[in-house]
Amino acid sequence: MAAASSSDSDSGRAESNEASSKWLDAHYDPMANIHTFSACLALADLHGDGEYKLVVGDLGPGGQHPRLKVLKGPTVLTESPLPALPAAAATFLMEQHEPRTPALALASGPCVYVYKNLRPYFKFSLPQLPPNPLEQDLWNQAKEDRIDPLTLKEMLEGIREKAEVPLSVQSLRFLQLELSEMEAFVSQHKSKSIKRQTVITTMTTLKKNLADEDAVSCLVLGTENKELLVLDPEAFTILTKMSLPSVPVFLEVSGQFDVEFRLAAACRNGNIYILRRDSTRPKYCIELSAQPVGLVRVHKVLVVGSTQESLHGFTHKGKKLWTVQMPAAILTMNLLEQCSRGLQAVMAGLANGEVRIYHDKALLNVIRTPDAVTSLCFGRYGREDNTLIMTTRGGGLIIKILKRTAVFVEAGGEVGPPPAQAMKLSVPRKTRLYVDQTLREREAGTAMHRAFQTDLYLLRLRTARAYVQALESSLNPVSVTAREPLKLHAVVQGLGPTFKLTLHLQNTSAARPILGLLVCFLYNEVLYALPRAFFKVPLLVPGLSYPLETFVESLSDKGISDIIKVLVLREGQSAPLLSAHINMPVSEGLAAA
Repeated sequence: MAAASSSDSDSGRAESNEASSKWLDAHYDPMANIHTFSACLALADLHGDGEYKLVVGDLGPGGQHPRLKVLKGPTVLTESPLPALPAAAATFLMEQHEPRTPALALASGPCVYVYKNLRPYFKFSLPQLPPNPLEQDLWNQAKEDRIDPLTLKEMLEGIREKAEVPLSVQSLRFLQLELSEMEAFVSQHKSKSIKRQTVITTMTTLKKNLADEDAVSCLVLGTENKELLVLDPEAFTILTKMSLPSVPVFLEVSGQFDVEFRLAAACRNGNIYILRRDSTRPKYCIELSAQPVGLVRVHKVLVVGSTQESLHGFTHKGKKLWTVQMPAAILTMNLLEQCSRGLQAVMAGLANGEVRIYHDKALLNVIRTPDAVTSLCFGRYGREDNTLIMTTRGGGLIIKILKRTAVFVEAGGEVGPPPAQAMKLSVPRKTRLYVDQTLREREAGTAMHRAFQTDLYLLRLRTARAYVQALESSLNPVSVTAREPLKLHAVVQGLGPTFKLTLHLQNTSAARPILGLLVCFLYNEVLYALPRAFFKVPLLVPGLSYPLETFVESLSDKGISDIIKVLVLREGQSAPLLSAHINMPVSEGLAAA
């Protein structure tokens, strides 16, 4: 009777825990034999039938036999071998043509393999790097039998220790050989040219010119050569190249490539670098006290997981917002986005078998798993909108579905002041320099305050002058006068040499229409030609956005671009009401020709 009552209580406790949980256990297979990490998981409607599949870049057991797997539900739909270990997987739209089926990009070694309808479509290879000239000269001497293999090894080891340009794979493989194998290796490879190839370390996607969910996206690659490459989604050419002080391992992007974007790269030197559209070098740097293990962007906050078992929140300018301590080491991180409720949160898989979900520093939910989770992915799977997919350290697969009645409440977080508030600060002793500085401030306090006030007034004066100058010259896309309340923004479409330029002009007044406006374009006539550089604007009804279209012909074949100024004027007045500067893209049609 006692045993029966204990078993009934255990089963009742399990049922109550399941009832109070926010997740439904859809599938658990501890023997799924999937070994991967979060960057190699992607969810997409690969066939355009509304059925979302899971794409897995599988490392294989022990890093052997990597494979590309596509899962439909709990079963493997297709499986194909990979030539090298996968670094990242992503799905993106390449073009606007129907049917709108996304392509699959898989980064592996120095290549990106693109699949459409699960069939190989394109292979992009990173451009080869120039070899070390000293290394090239040594192999040329070996080709002419002017040096023996032992001398070649000694000189290559000297180059490896001192040279800034790393050795090629051929030389590194030669240095690992025994003395008896060197001569045969040199005889076999001395006639081959030296090739130095970098590899891809991370990959993500960036919207091309629209922020819509089904808009065309570019691929952003991070390489072992400390570079970031942005690829064109159709021609797979390099649109822009950015340099970093270290090798990137995690990437987060926001914005559109043709308009404005920010790119955050967590690197192996323990720093996070922020880059913008017009910068080829980092604009901001976030220095971490430990190595990053994950990077997730939640709205405008960069959430970083570190090896010190903590989560940190930063702004895009590097200001630290908060820190949360974890009970165990962080193994993986990813974004949880519940579109129906407008929720974005961070998922962190810990070494103690927990998956913690945080909104900022507030703990929303804790999921306990039978094994440590090494990869996370949340999104639409099959026909369920909110599905959480996890793989474990032992190769298991866990699928959970968020209940439609589930609501994440921030009350699960830590209550009260943070633990750091109770820690005593070790206040340093007063030094002689501190005492002298205190006496100086006490004696010359009035003069120091006057100097500070003078500089403050000068700063306010210069700010006011700059603001007045901007208003007088109408150097802003929004009108500040009450008589002509207008708003202007421009969109450039096309690859070139002919671009379509659309101006969206809106009357923001409550009830008064506006009539008698003119639009004028100022541009470099050597680079561009406009058939309509000056035209009248029709009557603007309040609240409506009027698209005004014209075409721009690029005349230069040197791959350069310039700024086109748009001025909105009132008839009979020379001062513009408002203006906009349009950064024209490079004409890809002329560049290709």
